Amino acid sequence: MGRRVLEIERDGLQGLLSRIDTDFVRACERMMACTGRVVVTGMGKSGHIGGKIAATLASTGTPAFFVHPGEASHGDLGMITRQDVVLAISYSGETAEIVTILPLIKRMGAPLIAMTGKPNSTMAKMSDVHLNVAVDQEACPMNLAPTASTTATLAMGDALAVALLDARGFTPEDFAMSHPGGSLGRRLLLKIADVMHGGDRLPKVAPGTPMTVALLEMTRQGLGMTAVVDAQDRIIGVYTDGDLRRSLEEQVDLRTATIDQVMTPGGRRARPEWLAAEAVRLMELHKITALLVADADDRLVGVVHMHDLLRAGVV
Repeated sequence: MGRRVLEIERDGLQGLLSRIDTDFVRACERMMACTGRVVVTGMGKSGHIGGKIAATLASTGTPAFFVHPGEASHGDLGMITRQDVVLAISYSGETAEIVTILPLIKRMGAPLIAMTGKPNSTMAKMSDVHLNVAVDQEACPMNLAPTASTTATLAMGDALAVALLDARGFTPEDFAMSHPGGSLGRRLLLKIADVMHGGDRLPKVAPGTPMTVALLEMTRQGLGMTAVVDAQDRIIGVYTDGDLRRSLEEQVDLRTATIDQVMTPGGRRARPEWLAAEAVRLMELHKITALLVADADDRLVGVVHMHDLLRAGVV
């Protein structure tokens, strides 16, 4: 039975392909031209689907919210203005709570997009644009419970949202702005400056510093490395735990050596205004766990460590 349900719902979605037509384009044009909000309304299961469609629209660059049609008759109709576009959802196209408020919406002058399974229904006839989400049958064996029809309605809503997203040139950064608490938001909004160590937490020594002193600096800051900088804090090189292992393998006398004799000249670096996700990419590419952070004049301003990125949820 489970397989049969999926087959019915798949067939219902297949039938929608031919309905991405001029009516669909007109609906998108109305929503693109909207200077207010897209107000989604629906009753029962259609209402649940409508709430999700409104949320998807809002998170992808089309301001939208859901209004319960029953509450609309008792004051919430005041939430709708003539600058809005109303997207009304009802498979039968005859839902009483919606039909009751349609004349008021029309009188207000707000464009009406109806999404129904009945092209000859009251809602379809009263709408400015009708989107047909009819399916041959419900997945319910009694052909009663909204199943394939609600799946088709949700898919049509997704098609609208994504078409509008594409038309608006909506970017991942735009998406992150409406999802600051999610992992994508953290990856796309967090800058290196937000997670790097700076000020007194910067491990740095001057060229000519004895290795015994440089190792103490690495230990003091606990970042597994130290930068080597000149008198103006411009980066000359870097010395890491990996360099220390190589020094030991090469039997360097750390009691007499100076940092500039064993450091890695230059070193990988980033800019504080870069995305933290870019720091992750560089670390993975070069198989390192820390990056020097420099300003436009190549002066050391920070160090970002993989542990910091892990704690921030960027990785």
